[in-house]
Parts: sequence; structure tokens; C-alpha cells
Amino acid sequence: MAVMDPSRSLEILVREPEGFSLCTGPPFSNGQPCIKIEKVPCTNAKFSEDGSRLMVTKSDSISIYDCRSSTEIRSFEVPNDLAVTLSPCGTYLQTFQKSSTPQEKNLILWKIETGTSVYSQFQKSMSKTTWPSIQFSSDESVACRMATNEIQFFDAGDFLKGIIYRLRIPGVAAVELSKTPGSHVAAFVAESKGIPASVQIFACGKDAQAQPIARRSFFRCCTVQLSWNYGSTGLLVVAQSDVDKTNQSYYGESKLNYLTTDGVHEGLVPLRKEGPVHDVQWSSSGSEFAVVYGFMPAKATVFDKKCNPILELGTGPYNTIRWNPKGKFLCLAGFGNLPGDMAFWDYVEKKLLGTTKAECSVTSEWSPNGLYFMTATTAPRLQVDNAIKIFHHNGSLYFKKMYDKLYQAEWKPEAPEKFGDVAELVKSVDALKVDEVKPQGQGAKSSQASTKKATSTIPVQKPAAYRPPHAKEAAAVQAQLFGGGSPSEEMSKNALRNKKRREKQREKKAAEAASAAGGT
Repeated sequence: MAVMDPSRSLEILVREPEGFSLCTGPPFSNGQPCIKIEKVPCTNAKFSEDGSRLMVTKSDSISIYDCRSSTEIRSFEVPNDLAVTLSPCGTYLQTFQKSSTPQEKNLILWKIETGTSVYSQFQKSMSKTTWPSIQFSSDESVACRMATNEIQFFDAGDFLKGIIYRLRIPGVAAVELSKTPGSHVAAFVAESKGIPASVQIFACGKDAQAQPIARRSFFRCCTVQLSWNYGSTGLLVVAQSDVDKTNQSYYGESKLNYLTTDGVHEGLVPLRKEGPVHDVQWSSSGSEFAVVYGFMPAKATVFDKKCNPILELGTGPYNTIRWNPKGKFLCLAGFGNLPGDMAFWDYVEKKLLGTTKAECSVTSEWSPNGLYFMTATTAPRLQVDNAIKIFHHNGSLYFKKMYDKLYQAEWKPEAPEKFGDVAELVKSVDALKVDEVKPQGQGAKSSQASTKKATSTIPVQKPAAYRPPHAKEAAAVQAQLFGGGSPSEEMSKNALRNKKRREKQREKKAAEAASAAGGT
């Protein structure tokens, strides 16, 4: 049971119209989560990447909570804020406000410990692809910001020094700093005046930034998604175009490219089916990545770092891939406008563990210990049937709760190493299930067994596929004309009458032909 102690430190943040609550995660002692923080009014809430701090946005202020003590440690008055975020370790708070004049510095970096501003800058606009403006590596040792035609680097320990060096890249439109470690930065340069778009990788050292160490050019590319692996040795680039020249997709076309920092690989990932790239994700080790791609039914494949396919996950109505933090389990799912099918795989054993459904899911993610998978149906995307569902690693449903209105549900981040080996955790969870059943007594066990036996003997009739009325009639006519099984054993009265009429007509024609032949 000692192995299960870390599992009890799982926590779930839930935000409703009344505010956010912080609950204990599974396994639940009495079948329900315990409340650690009860419904604090807010408009948004977000954990830092390491789970040490919680940022709570209110109508007139931003509060910072320490997650270890579940208490508020700092509050910031930031009027007219448009975007806010925490640095990975919870050291800094970054805010972006409406600005009326260029003299007003509307991008501000606050140090949470002191509550003071350590850096401020005027920024004309902000978009989803360019936020956060100041990017940090996971350990906050490297910090940079994209500006016009350049990337600016800071001393992450002392922002009062200002910009310490600049990397000039004409036409740069988006950047992605590698996280673990922060050794490289990827820059996207948009297409301009007949020059193709490109993604370039630079080393994050003042003396090593003269030339890109890797580069890939794209034609018909409007936007890109950049994804670094753990170890910062490989970069996946999903290049998206608004127009599909083949007219096969209304949503344009997308290509998956792979670049390495050693320059060994700079090219397309060899996908085996035509169509868009729906989702791609690195494993926790950074040695493999999984891709969902192709026209429906989509195909899913796991590749190694050399772009060689090592596991085929089959085809189906899928557009989402989620790799658990331990790298052992995979969830392949179809959310959004798809029916919510989910397939759970054991990547280490290369086998399918189970399948299930989670209809109308908006968000989905593995727990930090890698044992549970949570889906949530949230507003404003869906206004009805808001709910949280938690599944075991094999796809069996563990917990479900309905809400009148749910805005947000997410796990509190934790370091996966904190929970030990996932195989031992699985054994401990199974042992816990047995312990929970035993106290019910022999009578309860026998009644449960008899109930299970009775329910198992009930034949489950598979629903027949829908067939429109005209198809049913066509099948009946085909069976009557060409033989074979008929939907009903007996002919209808009209069919029998028509059959007799046709037989009489054939007999009459035969008699007329015979009499005509005799007369000649």
C-alpha cells in the first residue's frame, strides 16, 4: 500500500459558474472526491507547468495560490487584462493589457515573490500563436521573446538587465523555444514575394547563433505547429495550408515534417495514407512520436526518432492521440465532430487493452501518474450534458459526475517520477479494488456473483444497421425477382396477385403463338 500513497496526491481543478474548486483525485476512499478548496469566484484558473502555483483570474484582480498549502500568497491589480500566464516554475506572472498609446507599456512581467514588475514593453497586438510573448524553458534557465525581425534573449535570473542579445531573423512570424533543456529555438518565417516559407533551428547561445543548424522550406504554407521532444533533439512541424490544391479537403492540406538538431533528418515523415494530419504527440522519453493522419477512417502510427514506423495502431474514427506521462499507455480517440470512440493501448507490450466511448468530450488528458484518463464535456462548446468521466488505463469507466454547467476540468500537474513505476501502480490499484470489495461480506459477494452470472447469461442483441425504407423495398423486390432469402417468408397479397397476372399473360402469349404457328 505504500506505493499507492503518491496516487492519493492527485488533484483535479473544476470550474463552474460559481467559481473553481480543487478536489482530491482517484482513487477515492468513499467513491467521491474530497474538496480541498471550495468554489472560489473567478473567471479563469490555470496551474503553472510544475504544479507549484495556481493562477486565479478574477474580475478585478489576479490571485496566486501556493498549491502545497492551498492558500493565496499574492494578488495583483491588473485592469483590462487580455491574457495572463505563469512561468513554468511559477516564478513570474506575465500579463497583456489593452493599450491606448504606444507610450503605455502593456506587456508586463511580474515577480510573484516580491509582487514587483521586472520587465515591461509595449506590444501592439497578441494572438494565440504568439502568446505567451516571453517564453521560458522548463527550468526557467532560458527566456526569449519574438519581436519584429528578431528574437530577443534575456537573463532569466535577472530581467532588470534587459535584452542581453538578439538573433536577427527577417520576417519571423512565430518561435518555439525547446523546453527540456532550453538549448534551441525554432523560428517560422512566412512566405513572402515568391520566397517559400521556412522553419529554422538555432542554438540558444550568444556565440553559436550565426547560422541555422537545420532548415526546412515549405510551399503553400500559411501556419505551422511546432513541437519539441524531451531532450531538445527533434522538432515536429505540422505545415498547414488554407487551400487544398487537390480539392479533396475543405479545410486545406497539412504535411508533417521532422527536423533534428544534428542535421541528420530534414524532411517529410513518411505517412502511409493521404489526408490531413489530425494530431501528433511525442512520448515522454522523446524517442518516439505518434501520429493520427489521413482521411476518415484515419490511420495511427508510432514512429521512432529516425522516422521508421514501429507500431501500427489501426484505423478508425480518430483525430486525437494522448500518450501517458510514463510512456507506457496510449489513448487513441475521436472527439469534436466524431462520435467519441477511444482505444487504449499498451505501447510496451504492443497490444490493445480495451475500447470504449466518451461522446461529446471537449478536453482529455492522462493523470500525472499515468493510471487514469479524464475526459470532460464543457461549456461554452457544449451547453448540455456537461460532465467529467475518469477511465482506467484499460478503458473501463472508474468515475462519472454530471454538472449543470462546467467550464473547466484538469489535473494538477505533478512530476511523473514522483509516482514510481507504472506497472507497480497498476498492481496496487488492482489490490485496492479487492480490498474495497472484501468488507461487504460473504452474502454481498454471493449476491453480486449471482447477479453477475444472471446478467452474463442474458443475450445482448446487437442493434441492426439502419436501412432506409426504399432500400428495404428494393431488397424485397430483388429477392422476388432473382430468388434468395426474402425479408418475410410469405408473399404479400399484391405480390401474389401480380405473380398470377404475369403467369396468365405468359400462358396467353404462348397460346397465341401456338395458334399462329398452326394456322401457317
